[in-house]
Amino acid sequence: MISRGYATDTQSKSSDIAAAVLAASSPLQILAACDAVESFLHKHTADQTRWFFSITFPTLICKIFGFDESSSASAAVKSVSPSGWIDIAALSNDTQLAGRIFSLLSPTGVLLSSIVAADGLSLVKYVFPVERLPEWVRYTLQNERDSLVLSDLCPLFKNRLKEDSVKGSSFQVQLNVFEYYMFWFVYYPVCRGNSEGPQTVSVRRSRRFRLENWAYSIPGLSSTKRGMEQKNEGDLYMRLLYAYLRAYVPVADMKAHQPYRSSLLHYSFSYETPIVEKAEFLVNTLIHFWLVDNDFSPLPVNLCKSFGVTFPFRSVLGEIPPTSGLGEVVNVCVKYLNLSSIASSDRNDQIDYTKSPKWKVGGTFNASQSSNVVPVVDSGNSWNLWIQRPLYRFILRTFLYCPMESSIKNASQVFTLWVSYLEPWSISMEEFAELDLDLGKSNRGTLKEVTPSMPHGYTSSWQVFVLANYLYYSSLVMHFIGFAHKFLHTDPEVIVKMVSQVITILTSSAELMDIIKNVDIVFHSKPAGSSKSMLNALHRYVPAIREQLQDWEDGLSEADADGSFLHENWNKDLRLFSDGEDGGQKLLQLFVLRAESELQSIGGENLSKNLEGLDRLKSKLCQLFGGPIMKPVSTPETVQCEYIQDEIFKPRSFANRAMVDIKYKGDWMKRPISDDEIGWLAKVLVKLSGWLNESLGLSQVESSQESPTWSYVDVSSDTRSVCGPMEMIKVVLCSFISWLLMLRGAGVRFMREHGIRVNLRVLASKKVVVVLLVIAAFSLLRRAFFGVG
Repeated sequence: MISRGYATDTQSKSSDIAAAVLAASSPLQILAACDAVESFLHKHTADQTRWFFSITFPTLICKIFGFDESSSASAAVKSVSPSGWIDIAALSNDTQLAGRIFSLLSPTGVLLSSIVAADGLSLVKYVFPVERLPEWVRYTLQNERDSLVLSDLCPLFKNRLKEDSVKGSSFQVQLNVFEYYMFWFVYYPVCRGNSEGPQTVSVRRSRRFRLENWAYSIPGLSSTKRGMEQKNEGDLYMRLLYAYLRAYVPVADMKAHQPYRSSLLHYSFSYETPIVEKAEFLVNTLIHFWLVDNDFSPLPVNLCKSFGVTFPFRSVLGEIPPTSGLGEVVNVCVKYLNLSSIASSDRNDQIDYTKSPKWKVGGTFNASQSSNVVPVVDSGNSWNLWIQRPLYRFILRTFLYCPMESSIKNASQVFTLWVSYLEPWSISMEEFAELDLDLGKSNRGTLKEVTPSMPHGYTSSWQVFVLANYLYYSSLVMHFIGFAHKFLHTDPEVIVKMVSQVITILTSSAELMDIIKNVDIVFHSKPAGSSKSMLNALHRYVPAIREQLQDWEDGLSEADADGSFLHENWNKDLRLFSDGEDGGQKLLQLFVLRAESELQSIGGENLSKNLEGLDRLKSKLCQLFGGPIMKPVSTPETVQCEYIQDEIFKPRSFANRAMVDIKYKGDWMKRPISDDEIGWLAKVLVKLSGWLNESLGLSQVESSQESPTWSYVDVSSDTRSVCGPMEMIKVVLCSFISWLLMLRGAGVRFMREHGIRVNLRVLASKKVVVVLLVIAAFSLLRRAFFGVG
């Protein structure tokens, strides 16, 4: 038992250390504060650190990450202060200071060891601020009914969501010391990204225009010097992230650590907790703070339906891209987690992604029930199942909702993340070598066991991974083509290289290309006896892919009048190999034409080199689609005749060139909004036209094969004469109405037969609106003058 005097002494020392930490703003002061923290923890046992974790530790977190507590009143918009120790180490380029901070926060250091020991005694519990939680969780906690099932819907908050004893009706997230620290650690890049916000740029056309933010973030497209500068800025945080992943998230078979466990997510988080519990907590924290966060569909649709929960986040969050600046940290995290896929591909007991998942109901394991259930994924085989959906939506939302006038740096980082995910077989030890400097030789030896020496190319052992993540290789490629069309005008050279990089990955292996094509074939065909046993075997993957397509792209569509490639029924079909006007081949053909005209207009010394790169892209496309897609690249003298193709996808905010007469090849009523239209009025008239077409049955073309049916009237034998003016008026009126109805029916039938539909969008033209306004104003003035006269 600790005496009262000794407890008072530890409280006093903890307060002194907190004051020293709070005042530390220079490298020397930070070094001294780190020494004071470690000295205190070395001299005191776990049961003597209660005051340290109550007083000093919260202050230490604020200073390490630079959280400014003075803005607690406006916590939702709280920003990262440049006085944080991590930022000071980066700005000063002080390797000694960075190493000292890393040593303090290292998973093998005395601070983390003391945290684990303190949690073993349950010394301290913290309440994490609700305003710092992921956005979808914040909105969920505002609804009492949804709050009650949140812990069942999301394992991250299981046994951590408690009712607020003060407010009574509200809930709060209570965490132990380790969980509290990890929440703040993961929140740091989110807070930094929110404080920086989207950086606007001015897009100007010139022969030497280059948006350098593209090249700075894409490996192979940037200079070595700039890459080193960016690497040093986030080096300390990256090293810490990798150290925590290495220490707490195994990528080999975790079942060896839990021989007596029957299911995951079963035990409470305490001292000597099995490593799987801590790994699941950290992975879930990374997923929900970084990947999900402000997603309006944060959880699988079927899971929400099973609990009867509907999240009305679409109206609140809207078309908001993910937090900027997370691409690099997510890339490190995803690459590390995909090491488990490498380990799975080397074993014979590969996980079958197409089997029905196992489910847990009310905390008990039951494989036969499929309603009111929570999915339980066996992470002992691969972490890939955990990140598939949130990562897909993270990448797609970035491409889809990237603002036109913002810096493209964030999108380019996410592009690097995506292409890295497409090639898990290319992950090697060299990518983690610099982050692994301070982790010791034993840890590096462990990684070598996970990533053995193997050829960096696709092999048949990766077929299950590709099938499980097929949408990354198909549907997401189509979305990226739309993104490339949208931003081609910013920097054609870089955009062409990005598209070439994706197509090169898809065609890097004949076996990989065959798998992608064959799945597309069976997706659009019915199961039947075939001479190709391969196609028959792939049919069992189609239901899972179809379900993924509807779930992963839930709600991710834009208005029909936006000119987007995403329509309301987009997430019901795969179109990469479709030969239609909105298929992958036609859109890539159009991209090559636009890229050629853009490169020709820019000119410069690299024109010939850029055209050669475009020719290589064309050859890759021929390889992908099995035939030539267009004629050879034209010479600079003949490019003007094809330049009008560029105007089809010209951004609405970039209209410094005259419009030309273009034939839009899609649905003319749902074409992109042009400069001579009123946007909101066009959307209203498009919806009204659609309703009229549905009401009149004009959406479906009448088949000419059907024999016409004639209506007839049985005339009663009890005939009588029409007498009197009233009956005569009735007969004439009924005849007139019948004539109108017959005329309407004939008109509708004529429109159906000839494919004509109601299109009120022409009324949205600015010229038409101006004419109508002038007529209305003239009529009002005329009435006013005649009224006065």
